[in-house]
Amino acid sequence: MDGREMLRMMKNALAEGEKTALAEVGEKERSPFAVLISTVLSHRTRDEKTSEAAKRLFSRFREPKDLAAAEEGEVAELIRGVGFYRNKAKAIIAIAKEIVRRGGVVPNTISELMELPSVGRKTANCVLAYGFGIEAIPVDTHVHRIANRLGIAKTKTPEETEAELEKFFEKEDWGEVNNIFVLFGKRICRPISPKCKICPMTDECRYFQEKRRSD
Repeated sequence: MDGREMLRMMKNALAEGEKTALAEVGEKERSPFAVLISTVLSHRTRDEKTSEAAKRLFSRFREPKDLAAAEEGEVAELIRGVGFYRNKAKAIIAIAKEIVRRGGVVPNTISELMELPSVGRKTANCVLAYGFGIEAIPVDTHVHRIANRLGIAKTKTPEETEAELEKFFEKEDWGEVNNIFVLFGKRICRPISPKCKICPMTDECRYFQEKRRSD
């Protein structure tokens, strides 16, 4: 099975039009800055809480210069509900200040994005994919797990998984991979007790085949 067919089958197993919080922010806000800040908010946080916090935050602070000048306590209250919200308030203000220092424009390369405080490779790839529409595959725990279960990768780190996914999927499909894999990982290919009985990928799944042999 090629990558495009795999994405089609996984997508068909999800609710029509379903999107992650970051995909929704990218579509609604059309702002790399909003995607960047939302991605930081999303770390160790459920999508619903990320969406709610982002909505409150951007109703008050929409531009880097506004957030850079914000009081940390006010920002913390606006994003309350996301994990480690006080630490994240400090982090997103620092990001905004650095962007303002650099001219007020969010960079559009992975190397420049990773120079910003609190921005790692996954966050940078999210900004490229959802903020700029540039081909990139953000790899979080869901993407890493599913890629290894399906046998696309046999890797230990997200960076290694990203490289394998880039080889497996056509470049024009990279933008869909994170959204579909994350949703599939939440709904079906869960970390614990995956729903193999309703999964359309069992014929292709190394994890399922090994599990069946051991049963």
